[in-house]
Amino acid sequence: MSRRLISWLSLGLVTIFLSFAIRLPAIADTPKHYTELKFSTPPEIQIPDYERYELDNGMVVYLMEDRDLPLINGTALIRTGSRFEPANKVGLASLTGTVMRSGGTENHLAAELNLILEQKAASVETSIGDTSGSASFNTLTEDLDTVFSLFAEVLRQPAFAAEQFAIAKKQEEGGIARRNDDPQSIASREFDKLIYGATSPYARTEEYAILANISRPDVVNFYQNYVRPQSIILGIVGDFDSARMIERVQSAFGDWQVDTSLPALEAPAATQEEDRGIFVVDRPKATQSNVLMGHIGGQFNSPDYPALSVLNGVLNGFGGRLFNEVRSRQGLAYSVYGSWSPSYDYDGLFIAGGQTQTNNTVPFIKAIVSEIKKLRNSLVTEKELANAKESILNSFVFNFENPSQTLSRLIRYEYFDYPEDFIFEYQDKVQNTNEEDILKVAQKYLQPNQIVTLVVGNRQAMKPPLSSLEQEINLVDVTIPRLGQS
Repeated sequence: MSRRLISWLSLGLVTIFLSFAIRLPAIADTPKHYTELKFSTPPEIQIPDYERYELDNGMVVYLMEDRDLPLINGTALIRTGSRFEPANKVGLASLTGTVMRSGGTENHLAAELNLILEQKAASVETSIGDTSGSASFNTLTEDLDTVFSLFAEVLRQPAFAAEQFAIAKKQEEGGIARRNDDPQSIASREFDKLIYGATSPYARTEEYAILANISRPDVVNFYQNYVRPQSIILGIVGDFDSARMIERVQSAFGDWQVDTSLPALEAPAATQEEDRGIFVVDRPKATQSNVLMGHIGGQFNSPDYPALSVLNGVLNGFGGRLFNEVRSRQGLAYSVYGSWSPSYDYDGLFIAGGQTQTNNTVPFIKAIVSEIKKLRNSLVTEKELANAKESILNSFVFNFENPSQTLSRLIRYEYFDYPEDFIFEYQDKVQNTNEEDILKVAQKYLQPNQIVTLVVGNRQAMKPPLSSLEQEINLVDVTIPRLGQS
C-alpha cells in the first residue's frame, strides 16, 4: 500500500473520529422538556442600607448610596393627582405636570434649561397622574451640583411660560382628536367609565370644551395648592455620600415654606356604576373584536390579596387556564388574560378580556365566564397551585434588581401609608396559600353575575350575535364632541 494512500486513510479515520466526537455532546445535551427543568432557589432579598430624614418644613427624604456607577437619580413623589382636579377642569393636573417642566423656571427660560441638560446628558422631568405627581432628575455624579440646582428650581420656581402652556394645550387637543384611533384604547377608556361612572375621578375624560376652560392661572393655582414641601417624599439613589447629600437637600429645600393651608387629600371613593350587561362600541370596519369583562375589585392591603395574586397565576399567562383553554384548545383568541388588579387606596378592578375574530366574540365571552365559574366551583389542582406560587416567588427577586427599584418601592409604601415590609408579608402569605384559600377568594371576589362586558368591534358581523348572550345590549357612543357642543 502506497504511503500516500496510507496518509489519506489516516486522515479519513481522524475525520470520522472527530465527527463522532463532535456529535456526542450534542446527543448528551438533548434539550429537556420545560417541565423537567430544575432551578436553584432564588436568593434571599436584601434591602440595601438607606437613610430617612424629615426636614423641618415636612419634606421627607430617603437616601440610598450605590457606588457601582458614577450616576445619581432622584424622584420626588408629590401628594396630588388628577382625582383632585375640579370636574369642570378635567386635564388641569396633567397640564400642570407638563408645563411645570416645559415652561422653564424663574431663573432659566425653557430653551436655556433644555440646552444645559442636553449638554450634560442629564434630565429633569415632571408629570401628574391619577393618584400622584412626580419630579425626577438623572445625572452624572460630576454634574450633580448643576442638575440638582435645576431640579430644585423646577420644583420650587416653575415659570409656567404662557407660550409653553399654549403648546401643552394644543398637544392635549391632539390627544383628544386621536383617542378613537386605537380599539384597545377605546376599550380601556370606556370600560373604566362603565365600572366607575363617567363622572368618577377615576374615569373622567378630557373634552375640547373643558380644555378650553382651563387657563394659565388655573395651572398656577393648582401648583400652588398641591406642590409644597410637606406634600413631597424625595428619594435619591446613586454615587454620593449621604452626609453631604442631606446637606445639599437641606440647602436647596430647607427654607421652602408655603403659608396657605393644604387642600383635603382624602382619596375619592370608587363604586361600581353598572351592575352587569353587554355594552358595544360599534366599529363597522373592524375585522376583530376587543373585549373587556369584569367588575370592581379591591385594594393591595386586603388580607386576601396574596391568595388573589396566586389565583391570577392559575388564570393567567403561559400554562394558565385562559391561555390553555380559550386560546390553545378552543382557538378563540389572539390574546386572552384575566387579572385581579387592585389599587393602593381605592378599589381597583377584576378585569378579563382579549382580542378575537369577529365571529368568535360570543364564544370567547362564554369561554371566559366558564373559566371564572370553574374557579368558584372546584379546587385548583396541586400542580396549578405549585406553578402559580413558583412563578410569583421566583420572579420576586426582580422587584429588587437594583437600588432604584427598592427605593421607589419604599417611597411608594410611605406615600400610600403601607408598612415598609408589606412586600415581604405578601411573600410569606403567598408561600402559605393553599387550594382551599384559592377557592375561598374565588367565591368571595369573582362575581359572574356582576360582570360588565364591553365589546369594541363590528356588531352586525358577529355570528352568533351578541343577543344570544341573553342580556340587554347597550350601544356606547364614543363620538368626540366639538367645541361648543355639550
